Amino acid sequence: MSAASSATAHAPRLTQRPAFWAGLAITALGFALVATLSLTGMRGAQPLPQLGALPDFTFTRQDGQPFGREQLLGQAYVANFVFTRCPTVCPVFTQKMAKLQERTAALGPKLRLVSFSVDPKYDTPERLAAYGQKYRADFARWSFLTGDYERLKDTIVQGFKISMGREAGASEDDIPSIFHGTHFVLVDATGQIRGYYDSNDPEATERLMGDAQRLASAAK
Repeated sequence: MSAASSATAHAPRLTQRPAFWAGLAITALGFALVATLSLTGMRGAQPLPQLGALPDFTFTRQDGQPFGREQLLGQAYVANFVFTRCPTVCPVFTQKMAKLQERTAALGPKLRLVSFSVDPKYDTPERLAAYGQKYRADFARWSFLTGDYERLKDTIVQGFKISMGREAGASEDDIPSIFHGTHFVLVDATGQIRGYYDSNDPEATERLMGDAQRLASAAK
């Protein structure tokens, strides 16, 4: 055996070393992480879809003042649809809106929150004010709206494309007959709908957080 052959035979092969495989795994993981971040950044850079412009609307706020599309122009906002005597989904839906208020507090008036009553005859401004206080609403950012039932229904169903109503033949005091959608709706500063988010889906509500911050930051 030659000296060269002997040296080759006794030299440890790189692939036999555990450190080599560990280093290779770390390098591969690094490339995967960079690729993932790049794809995430590309998705994040994509504009949100434009899903339809809202019609003009004006209702009555919890303080008795008129409030609607005109007052919201120039600010992004998140809308939801509730009623104060709802015993089932509304408390949870409203609590999630309260959580959104808390987590976006740093945005201040750049992001507004608006809750539309689907039971407006019962939900007077006074009742809405008490309801908002129960959930620690910051009324400088979070408005609760009531008004004429048919006008509200038209705005919610035809404008926001969210279901609401009562079962056929039910009286106004038949609370279980009242129904409404449970999606948050994200609206930009021009009154254009930019997204729907299922309030029962944690991933969707987390996505709403990021999208709302993007829109609020883009608003003048």
